[in-house]
Amino acid sequence: MKNPTATEQKADCYSSGERETMEWGQQLRARWLGPLLRFLTKYKASADLITGASLISGLVFIPLVLFGWYIAAIVILALHVMLDGLDGPLARLQGTASPRGSFTDTMADQVVVTGVAIAWLLLDPTQWNIVIGGSFVFLYTLVVAMAMVRNALSVPYAWLVRPRFFFYAALVVDLYWPLGLTFWLFLVSNVMLAIKGWSGFWALRKHLPGPK
Repeated sequence: MKNPTATEQKADCYSSGERETMEWGQQLRARWLGPLLRFLTKYKASADLITGASLISGLVFIPLVLFGWYIAAIVILALHVMLDGLDGPLARLQGTASPRGSFTDTMADQVVVTGVAIAWLLLDPTQWNIVIGGSFVFLYTLVVAMAMVRNALSVPYAWLVRPRFFFYAALVVDLYWPLGLTFWLFLVSNVMLAIKGWSGFWALRKHLPGPK
């Protein structure tokens, strides 16, 4: 199994501390899911294939939930989350971990987050939901992109807001018990993302050449 190199690390959107936690989690999943990972390897399932299946399952959630097939939507969203946790450990087991794979995984996650957020807006298109949900999609995309640029330029950062799994859980709860959890999670996340985006902008600006 190939260990991540400095080059590989620059392709992701994780800070050094977050990356250590992520790698610890992948190692833990590799131990727990060893038989499944070996089964997938035996039948030539690549990490990119798993990433693609994760992307497709996440996107299939959208029409299912919009048509009101909530149980099927929740099952397919759970499948997306499960597959999303497999591609990294599988790539390391097969010795295929690479910047290309890390970039593909990050983009797939971002597409699903955006799609699910849009589905939430279509389910309850009130004015405030559109403002808060639209802001979340914009800010989350901006901060993830900025984090990748910072890694590519070796501009360190301490943390990044990653509320997508909490968002998925809140949305599932709100499907059956409309408590407004998703709205409030978006609202709090937007504040944190805005702070992170602002600090990230100035950190990158100071790193780039030009007059002060």
